[in-house]
Amino acid sequence: MPTYELALMLRAMPKAELKTALTRVSHAIFDRGGIIRNIENLGFRNMPYKTSSHGLVHREANYFIFKIDTATQAVADLKEEYSRDVDIIRQRVFKAQTEESTPCTLEEELLPPAYRKEVQDMIEKGKGHMNRYTFKFKYNSGLDYYPFQK
Repeated sequence: MPTYELALMLRAMPKAELKTALTRVSHAIFDRGGIIRNIENLGFRNMPYKTSSHGLVHREANYFIFKIDTATQAVADLKEEYSRDVDIIRQRVFKAQTEESTPCTLEEELLPPAYRKEVQDMIEKGKGHMNRYTFKFKYNSGLDYYPFQK
């Protein structure tokens, strides 16, 4: 199952109602065979612009990010269900980026540039190229005359 990030904006409400809304959201994920990896609360904030949802105008919202593993077909069902929920102002689902581990190259980067492997490779590559400013026409091209002379 792929990993998704579910970004939710919930309307301004007391903590008890917020708890029931988050429980409803999580049960919808569990009912479709999903797994919640992480829930991140970004807090109660002003929205960047006023938004109308379900007949009301909202200027503040509770922001949450759920990291979930679920089937690809279940994402469309979740979006459709959350669009009908009156407590959810806006919801977006993103495919999570996989974190690639890169080896630490601090010792190589602390070397002076002339001793670094990639700099030495660039120097070798540059030596193989023909300098366009010092290139001269070779007259022994197989022709008995210079074809561009008038």
